[in-house]
Amino acid sequence: MTRRPRAWRLATAALTALGLSVILAACGQSQGASTSSTPSSPSSSDAKSSSTAGAAALAVDTVDTAGVTLRIGETGWKTQQLLLEKAGLADTPYKTEFSLFQGGNLQLEALGAGAIDLASASEIPPIFAAQSGGPGSLDVIAVREGNTLTQEVVVPQGSAITDVGGLKGKKVAYVQNTTAHYFLYKALEQAGLAWTDIEAVPLSTSDGLAALLAGQVDALASYGNAIITAHANGATLVDAKNILSGNFVYVSTPTTVADPAKKAAIAEFFSRLQRGFNWARANPDAWAAVTAEQTKQPVDQALKTFTDGEAQRPSKFVPTSADAIASEQDVLDTFVKAGILKSGFDIGDYWTDEFNQDLTSIEAEYVAD
Repeated sequence: MTRRPRAWRLATAALTALGLSVILAACGQSQGASTSSTPSSPSSSDAKSSSTAGAAALAVDTVDTAGVTLRIGETGWKTQQLLLEKAGLADTPYKTEFSLFQGGNLQLEALGAGAIDLASASEIPPIFAAQSGGPGSLDVIAVREGNTLTQEVVVPQGSAITDVGGLKGKKVAYVQNTTAHYFLYKALEQAGLAWTDIEAVPLSTSDGLAALLAGQVDALASYGNAIITAHANGATLVDAKNILSGNFVYVSTPTTVADPAKKAAIAEFFSRLQRGFNWARANPDAWAAVTAEQTKQPVDQALKTFTDGEAQRPSKFVPTSADAIASEQDVLDTFVKAGILKSGFDIGDYWTDEFNQDLTSIEAEYVAD
């Protein structure tokens, strides 16, 4: 497997110095639900693209993937699976199995347990997974640029808390080892507060939302569906759109990356997702209807969230880079400073450029609308 050259590592260290910016201990049904998709013909009447239209020529296109079953993690709802189905891109030459988890941290734990081949998360979960698993436990293989909306600290309706400073001495739920953990810490820091100034309560996304609505906590730092639901019952205290980088990473294992057929399937899957993102931008009403059904929100709200997000930072695959590594290193160093991690390490040791040739071709598939 090709690792980052020494020059890249030195560049990363220099950028970081300048300040640039994990579920299953046992994989139970209660933590992740799997659904399978086998090669089949596109059936969506909404699709305006075929499974091959606009596809990039990939370096791995000559590899036979017919015997591959690619096990893919999803957070929250079947976003990737339904996106490919609606865009007419689900007819893969390999089998796919999608498993649902409540957070990227749980995807990383599943990856470490050998339950999935491909995880996706923010920058935060791979840091804790790398610390836990050590060298050779995972590979960050790709970056998907995305928006940082619906990542917020919210308070119940009628709360007397009007700013982050008001959280001092309050009980605040958060999702541990995720973006919520990071942006809550940074928001407190910006308000002149320390982590110890609040009573931090680590909860899952669903348990955190339930605790907020039941009045068991004073505020909630979370993301996605939990925030969308909380908006109907509360108010945003602070959002993380200017705190988070918007880099979402795809993570696999060295063993999977070293398997030519699985590597080829992953690259081809990334190409399909990029074309799926293109389709969603070209068909926002159709994609909003899917999102609304899955997240139990009004279609107009789902449409606004989607279009606002794509306007802020469109969904796009890009190769791994020194800048992306430096951004994650900055998060890691922040957690060390906060005492959340006991010691630092070079997160770049867990990144690879193995997919960069194909990712460059896939990046060229990007269509704004």
